[in-house]
Amino acid sequence: MSIRLRIVVALVMVAGLLAPVAASAAPTLAEVQAKVRQLEEEATTAAEGAQEAKVKLAILTKTLNGIKAKAEIQGQTVSTLRRSLGVIAIEQYKSGGFGQSFELLFSSDPTLYLSSAGSLDAITRRKSAQLRKFEAAQQRLNATTLMVNDKIVLVAAAQKKLAAQSAIAQSKLVEAEKLLSKLSKAERERLAKLADDEENADQRSSLEAAKSANGVSGRAGTALKYALKQIGDRYVFGAAGTVTWDCSGLTMRAYQSAGVSLPHSSAAQSRMGKKVPLNQLKPGDLLFFGRPVSHVGIYLGGGKMVHAPRSGSRVKVTTSGSLGSKPLVGARRF
Repeated sequence: MSIRLRIVVALVMVAGLLAPVAASAAPTLAEVQAKVRQLEEEATTAAEGAQEAKVKLAILTKTLNGIKAKAEIQGQTVSTLRRSLGVIAIEQYKSGGFGQSFELLFSSDPTLYLSSAGSLDAITRRKSAQLRKFEAAQQRLNATTLMVNDKIVLVAAAQKKLAAQSAIAQSKLVEAEKLLSKLSKAERERLAKLADDEENADQRSSLEAAKSANGVSGRAGTALKYALKQIGDRYVFGAAGTVTWDCSGLTMRAYQSAGVSLPHSSAAQSRMGKKVPLNQLKPGDLLFFGRPVSHVGIYLGGGKMVHAPRSGSRVKVTTSGSLGSKPLVGARRF
C-alpha cells in the first residue's frame, strides 16, 4: 500500500472514531400509543388492588367495631361483678367472718348460732358463685381484648395496602402523561383522534352486539342488560355509576339491579357465587381475569363480554378469551 493511500485510510478511521454516535430513533406514534395503553392497564390493575384493599378494610373495620362494642359490654359486666364482690366482702366483714361463727357456736343461745351460721353460709356461697362469674367474665374480656388488638393490626395493614395500591395507580397515569407530553401538539392531537376513532368504532360494534341479550331472562338477563345500557360510559378509578365506572363497579351495580349484593372488587367477587367451568358459560356469568384477579366482565355469549376495560377507555363489548396480558382464569354464576 502506498504512503498516500495509508494516510487516506488513517484519516477515514480517525473521522469515524470522532463522529458523534447517532441518536436512537424517536418512538413512533404507534409505539407511544402501545406504551400509554400498557401504563393505563397497569394503573387499572393497581386500582383494582386498591378496591380489594378497600373492601377488606371495610369488613375489618366493621368487625373491629363489633368486637370493641362487645368488649365494652364485657367490661361493664366485669365492673358490676367486681362491685358485687365488694358488697359481699363488706357483708362478711360486718358479720364478723369465721371469728363470729366460732363465738356463736359456744354461745348460750343455740338458736342464735343456727340462724347466724345459715346467713354466713349463704354469704360464702354467694361469694363463691360471684367469684366464678367474675373469673369467667374477666377471661372473656381478656380474650376479646386480644381480638381487638389483632384486628387493629389487620386494619392498619389494609390501610397501608390501600394507600400503596392507590399511589401505584396514580403514578402509572402520571408516567403516561409524561410520555405524551414529549410529543408535539400535532402528534398528541393525532394520537387522541386515533384513540377516539377506535373507541367510537368499538361503541358502534358494541351496540350491535348488545342486541343478542334480548332473549336472556332471570337475574342474569337483568344484570347483563343493565351493563349493556352503560356502553359508551367512561372508565374512572373506583367509580360505580351512574355515568362513570370501573370494572367491578359496573358488575356490582349490574347485579344489584337484579337483587344480588356484590362487593366493589373483582377479586372479592371472584370468591362469591357458584363456580362455572369455562366450557359451560352462560350469558350473565361473571368472567375474571389475571393472576391475582384484577378484572371482571359480564359474559354476553358467543365468546363476548361487556366490561369497563381500563383508564382512557369506555364500557364496551369485546371478546372474552383474554384481556391483554391478563388471562381468563375463572367464572361465577349468581
